This record gives sequence, structure tokens and C-alpha cells, in this order.
Amino acid sequence: MQASEAKWTDLEKKIARTAFDKAYKREVEALLKQVRAEAEAIAEVKDLWRLHDFLSAKRHEMEGKYDYHYSTLIFIFAGLLKEGWLQMSDLEGLDRDKLAKVAALARM
Repeated sequence: MQASEAKWTDLEKKIARTAFDKAYKREVEALLKQVRAEAEAIAEVKDLWRLHDFLSAKRHEMEGKYDYHYSTLIFIFAGLLKEGWLQMSDLEGLDRDKLAKVAALARM
């Protein structure tokens, strides 16, 4: 079975959505903390534009990363796991083959 051809049961869909949302929330919370700290450190207009550029790039990155489609979830989960926004325990209840693929891709 190819990762993009994986079939998702209703229970797996719920687990996947919860894990996906949890990872997104974790990353957004970390981003908010970082932005608050950087905003407090703004001393000149160049600092403001630097923060603006950072946020524009981060928005583009996150919109691409958090694109929820079952055909790509295995890859998304592997990336989130590798980046630390997701833990294997967040995926408990998914099919063993899916978990194995996520873990293997995250090690690459």
C-alpha cells in the first residue's frame, strides 16, 4: 500500500484530525510566544519590517504544511513528528502500517 493510497477508517479520521489540530495548536502557541518576544524587542523601524517579513514567510510555510488531505497525511505527520510538533503517542489508534510509515519517514 502506498502512503497516498492509504484508506482511513472513521476512527482513524478522528484520531488524525485530533493529532493534526494538536500539532497546529502547538506550533501556533510557540509562534505567538516568539512573536511577542520579538515585538517587545522592536527598537527601530527596520526591526518592525524584519518581523513583518518573518511573519509573511512563516504564514506561507504553515499554510503549506497544514494542508489536510488524507492522501498526504502520512507525509505531513512524519514532517510534524520530525519537527517536534507531533508525538507518536498523538497517533495512537492508527493502523500499524500507517504508524510504521510515519515513523520511518520521520527518521529520513
